[in-house]
Amino acid sequence: MTDLEFQPKIIGFLCNWCSYRAADLAGSTRTRYAPNVRYVRVMCSGRVDPAFVMKALSLGADGVLVAGCHPGECHYLEQNYKTMRRMTMLQHTLRQLGVEEGRVRLVWASAAEGHRLAKAIDEMVDRIRSLGPLRWPAGWQERPEVLAAIERVASEHASAAQEVAT
Repeated sequence: MTDLEFQPKIIGFLCNWCSYRAADLAGSTRTRYAPNVRYVRVMCSGRVDPAFVMKALSLGADGVLVAGCHPGECHYLEQNYKTMRRMTMLQHTLRQLGVEEGRVRLVWASAAEGHRLAKAIDEMVDRIRSLGPLRWPAGWQERPEVLAAIERVASEHASAAQEVAT
């Protein structure tokens, strides 16, 4: 690896009860993995608002990792199911905004799965390295097709929210 090779900046929102402890386990067992992720400990992955992810990307992160307890094992009952729904909607929004697949990733890792989390981080770093820097919003241009896409996403989200509510 040369000094000139792109090193992605990734923000990781990790659940306090499982994924943060998995990262701690990976460190304690000296599991080697890429040092590109800066962790933000949250009490639950369900607490990660999509606005947090958008803000991280807009402030210069090349990618965002959200990690939590396995579905059905959440300490806050069903909050990781909320995370799955939010991430699906967020992925759709990012796609409409032209952000490549793979820049935002959801991972389930229990406290005993430090190796699994380390592997997911390495995979994400490699993927983002292949995509290159995000350069967003610096590369943003208000083009009519982008504005139309944003309007479509807003109406699709409203429709989807109504379907979920019924």
